[in-house]
Amino acid sequence: MGSDERDAADASDGVPAASPDAPPTDAPGPGPALEPRLERRAHAFSRRVPLVAGLVAVGLAALLGLVVTIRNGILVDLDEEWAEEILTIHGPFGDFLALTMNWLGGGVVGVFIIPVLVAVLLLVSRRPWGALYFIVASAASALVVQLLKELFGRARPEDMMVTSDYGSFPSGHVANAATIAVALGVIVPRVAVWIAGACYTVLMAISRTYLGAHWITDTIGGALVGAGVALVVWTVLAKPLERERLAWGERRADAARARAEAHVTPPAKPRGGGDGSTTL
Repeated sequence: MGSDERDAADASDGVPAASPDAPPTDAPGPGPALEPRLERRAHAFSRRVPLVAGLVAVGLAALLGLVVTIRNGILVDLDEEWAEEILTIHGPFGDFLALTMNWLGGGVVGVFIIPVLVAVLLLVSRRPWGALYFIVASAASALVVQLLKELFGRARPEDMMVTSDYGSFPSGHVANAATIAVALGVIVPRVAVWIAGACYTVLMAISRTYLGAHWITDTIGGALVGAGVALVVWTVLAKPLERERLAWGERRADAARARAEAHVTPPAKPRGGGDGSTTL
């Protein structure tokens, strides 16, 4: 059969003749080759975001401390107005609540007992990386707070209801609360956990000014330090924390399925003989 006859046969079958210069249709495109690279870039970007946010938060806290130090101990207007307003809500219930927060957020309880207790609970839950992250973040936050206290040496308010250590800026109680809030939010990423942590931090900040132990700007600085340090430490342990969280979620899902299967009622056995017939 000649070339003209072959072309005619192809045309009659409805299949166009392929051009010798046309690229193969099954050649792989550039998309799959770029996917691993894009995933790596996205992962790197996701780790940079908390790192940058944490460093910015600590930097803002240091800047705030510098501002109050440059004013030579003179209270800023915000501090004065807040201190006057907080006096109007003093009462027995407020005293009890503020003193309870003081006990929870500082001293042996806040610095040692609560972090160790949380770490033990995480270890029991088979979350060792979470326990390590919580302990390291708590210790690092306390260290940064003490460094800033020594650096700025801001005087505390005169009328304090509790005894406190040297340095008013930043608030160690609020920094500890913010660290706990962010760390638990990272370990157990649930909206309810983040909301509870934010409420705890705000309540701690109000209680510190209620007791006259800090100015309101001290509590803002403490929140920035606590949250910022927790974010920075998170970036260091992000990979093992994520792997551990996923494994923990799978274990919870398996346990839930096992409980569901245990409550399934098995089908009733037919009455009668082994052939399935019913005995009358």
